[in-house]
Formats: sequence, C-alpha cells, structure tokens
Amino acid sequence: MSKLLGLLGLGARAGQLVIGVDAVRAGLQGGKVVCVVVASDAGARADEKVGRLARGNGTPLVQGPPAEELGRALGRPPVQAVGIRDRALASGVLAMTPAGS
Repeated sequence: MSKLLGLLGLGARAGQLVIGVDAVRAGLQGGKVVCVVVASDAGARADEKVGRLARGNGTPLVQGPPAEELGRALGRPPVQAVGIRDRALASGVLAMTPAGS
C-alpha cells in the first residue's frame, strides 16, 4: 500500500489528481477521470456518489487504504476518494492492485 500512496503523492504534486468525493464525481461526469481510488473505510454515501458512477462509466475502481492514510499521503485531511486524470499514472496504480480490485 505504501507504493500506491507514493505514486498517488507523485500524481498530486504533478497536478494529475482530483481529490474528494464531489471533485471526483464531477471529473467522472466530465470524462476527465480515468481511474478512481476509494478509501477502504469510505462511507456508503461516497460509494453511491462515486463508486456507482465509476462502475456505470466502466472507469476502473480501486480500493485504497483508509481515508486517514490516503489524506496524509496527499497532504490533506482524510480523503475518501481520489480521481486520476493521467492514463500512465492510472496504469501504474492498476498494476499495483490485485486484479484491479
């Protein structure tokens, strides 16, 4: 999980992430997000707003670490969802997850 967090940290510094449930949802609706990482402890509301939309769009959905760890890696308070805009970064994230969980 630490490699995933490191990769997401690089993506954040490069400006290739959208952070937070509402921002990810808007990115999915606008076709700007190619992969979504959802915190393992994300609430049902976050799953309904982001997970359902990602699954409906066919956008890969990855279960990440708890929101506290995800936020810390991005220099933020707890984060429930992160959208990845860059295809190469998304490929790297997907390669680190077992069968694109």
